[in-house]
Amino acid sequence: MGIQTMKNSTFIIRNMDCPTEEALIRKRLGAVPGIGELAFNLMDRRLTVMHTLDDEQPIHDALREIGMKAVPAPQAQPDACSNCEADMPMVSSRTWAFMAVSGVAAIASEIVAWSSASEQSFAVIALALLSIATGGFSTLKKGWIALKTFTLNMNFLMSFAVIGAIAIGEWPEAAVVIFLFALAELIETLSLERAKNAIRGLMAMAPEIATVRLDSGEWREIAVADVQVGQTARVKPGERIPLDGMVTAGGSSVNQAPITGESIPVAKIAGDPVFAGTLNERGMLEFRVTANKGNTTLARIIRSVQEAQGQRAPTQRFVDQFARYYTPAVVVFAVLVAVVPPLLFGAAFEPWFYKALVMLVIACPCALVISTPVTVVSGLAAAARQGILVKGGAHLENGRLIKAVALDKTGTLTHGKPVVTDVIPLVEQPADALLQLAASVDAHSEHPIAAAIVSAWQTPVDGNGTPRLLLPAISFESLTGRGAKAVIDGQLYYVSNHRQVEELGICGPHVEEALRRLEEEGKTAVVLSTENAPLCVIGVADTVREHSAEAIRQLHALGVVSVMLTGDNQTTASAIAAQVGIDDARGNLLPEEKLAVIDDLIRRYGKVGMVGDGINDAPALAKASIGFAMGTAGTDTAIETADVALMDDDLRKLPHFIQLSRDTSRVLRQNITLAIGIKAVFFVLALAGKATLWMAVFADMGASLIVVFNGMRLLKITGDTKK
Repeated sequence: MGIQTMKNSTFIIRNMDCPTEEALIRKRLGAVPGIGELAFNLMDRRLTVMHTLDDEQPIHDALREIGMKAVPAPQAQPDACSNCEADMPMVSSRTWAFMAVSGVAAIASEIVAWSSASEQSFAVIALALLSIATGGFSTLKKGWIALKTFTLNMNFLMSFAVIGAIAIGEWPEAAVVIFLFALAELIETLSLERAKNAIRGLMAMAPEIATVRLDSGEWREIAVADVQVGQTARVKPGERIPLDGMVTAGGSSVNQAPITGESIPVAKIAGDPVFAGTLNERGMLEFRVTANKGNTTLARIIRSVQEAQGQRAPTQRFVDQFARYYTPAVVVFAVLVAVVPPLLFGAAFEPWFYKALVMLVIACPCALVISTPVTVVSGLAAAARQGILVKGGAHLENGRLIKAVALDKTGTLTHGKPVVTDVIPLVEQPADALLQLAASVDAHSEHPIAAAIVSAWQTPVDGNGTPRLLLPAISFESLTGRGAKAVIDGQLYYVSNHRQVEELGICGPHVEEALRRLEEEGKTAVVLSTENAPLCVIGVADTVREHSAEAIRQLHALGVVSVMLTGDNQTTASAIAAQVGIDDARGNLLPEEKLAVIDDLIRRYGKVGMVGDGINDAPALAKASIGFAMGTAGTDTAIETADVALMDDDLRKLPHFIQLSRDTSRVLRQNITLAIGIKAVFFVLALAGKATLWMAVFADMGASLIVVFNGMRLLKITGDTKK
């Protein structure tokens, strides 16, 4: 028998927005042969089923048995799903109308019972039944399904409590309880909708219409979904950019906050990348489209965050396990409260049965179970707003445990591009004239240091964008391992390293002193000379990023040790480390040696982060407790492989992430304490006979809303490490 191919089916389930429904679905589908892994996205009401079934009908049948209607999810990418079923209002106007009738009827039944001093009159019973039918039908239906599937969820507990209240003649209270519970569920649903929209609101940032140039040269507005990679599009000032692209004409400043979290607009000219969903502020821009709809950086961010919602954080796994044992234990305890005093001590049955019903209502674990996913999703959304893409709740929560961070040098702490930092004349000539000679010699070289010298000369200094001219050079020759030479105006010039200068016999004390000073600063030094005399020493270095030192200071303020790993020599490593305040600099490291350092750091500190470019440092990123990819806007590989992607080149996002992780963990602990604490208080009140059914519902509703809104506070946190 051959190996069956695993298929992937995704559904929208409109009435799946709570961990209670998730548990019920897991239990039912888990019993269907051929069904493997299940992935839930409660915020978008999406269920992904891995299976080996020939068709999806058994899945639909199983879901229908537990009251769930599954609709195949649209195949469009996340940013194209503006009219899909998941976007429909979570609470319909019909539901609100039924709730209004239920509330009025419940209050009326209480008033009639109080005025007539009878809770079992025809009018009271009729009003209570009307309230239960309009506001509680869904709850009772779910309770019956839970009973059939032997699932102790909150719908079963609430249904049992209501039926029990009716059995002992508490009709008005049964009506009020079912109404309050249904109202609590609606409010909770609306609160979750708000948390969901914090992420899904990103989708609306990319416009649906783009202005593109046709083959005829005419500009025309067409649907973004119809734009092809390679076409030219344009955006006017004040318009949002519809797709990722590369600027081909024009200049402007672009607000990239939705992608990178940068608060200051970024200048864009020809050759610069632009991203879908960002705002063009000043000038007209034309750009060549590099990604179609659904494959933009914005779409990938949305997709990654949505997938991250389905990954349980450690605290969420703990809460789920706790609730699994907590609920049955409380039910058993409530049964004992109802049975033991009447049977063993001759107490009246009805008061103790009522206390047991109150306990069943209090036992609902909804506040406890829902506290973690709301908090984690809010944290993920807050991170995305700051330009920090977190690939799962586990990474968000574990970030607080990081005690040391290893950082790659090139492209992380530095720009990753050598530039000229010093021109030290050794003769009576202007530094600019000497730099022009060196650039003219190196103009034909492909070496990165030569390119830095040429760029340093040609970069306009007068602000009008006109590059400075090179001198005509002939007889160019590359000197392997030494430098280059060329003839300018009949004179042979060398741009070479220390070794070549010594071989020419012109390396005097003043040259040695300049070379030594630059090398101590971690710079690469080259000498412009003729055959007979040195003319100047030029320092070239990979410059430190503007915010690197501040980021390291913020890490230290959080108690995190910083370690730099680089393949450069130890002198360069130590010089860069001194500039930015790194605790420990390790130079001359090969990729496998970086792995050994990560191993050593993990043994010493426990949780260790590694920051690199997401590709070259892949082994070390994978080995670390959490891998951070730097400068990943528009880079598929980094977004898909890193645990956390910093969506621009600002290293300060690293301490922001650690601070956000600590904030998230603190809110998670607060929510768990609140949920359990409120229930513990009402358990005591119930045993003392001081709590009623409707008070218990209020307590459960209040606990749920408190943890939801407390979790959503994370949406307002900016990750400021100065707390």
